[in-house]
Amino acid sequence: MANLQFDLVSPERRLASVEASEVQIPGADGDMTAMADHAPTITTLRPGVLTVVHSGGSDAYVVSGGFAEITAAGVSVLAEQALPKDEVTQEVYDQMVEDAKAAYGRAQETFKNEPGPVDDAAKLLSDMVAIGGHIGLTAKN
Repeated sequence: MANLQFDLVSPERRLASVEASEVQIPGADGDMTAMADHAPTITTLRPGVLTVVHSGGSDAYVVSGGFAEITAAGVSVLAEQALPKDEVTQEVYDQMVEDAKAAYGRAQETFKNEPGPVDDAAKLLSDMVAIGGHIGLTAKN
């Protein structure tokens, strides 16, 4: 099976650079899987779990957003925030949800008469809460 180069970076650090057989991406328009010879695509990310399958197994990362560029030979992900799934403790997850709640509150104050940005912030919060179910953590009320 053909492989592709996978790179994941966040503002804090490079998290991965590995030959992968597939990359499962939480795209803004739905989940997608990239494999070798994929059509060139650029997509925005929604908060979710990004999974990389490689010869040594698979690695999962929690991402809060960003962009993925997919080519026939590779996938490059520039994440707003990304952590290996194993590093996302209840405390870290609670902070991520609080940050999303704060963004929603700011959007409500700033864009009172413009539903688009408020809806986007509400979707961000909803997606962030949903991550907890995927990784076995629960959001506070």
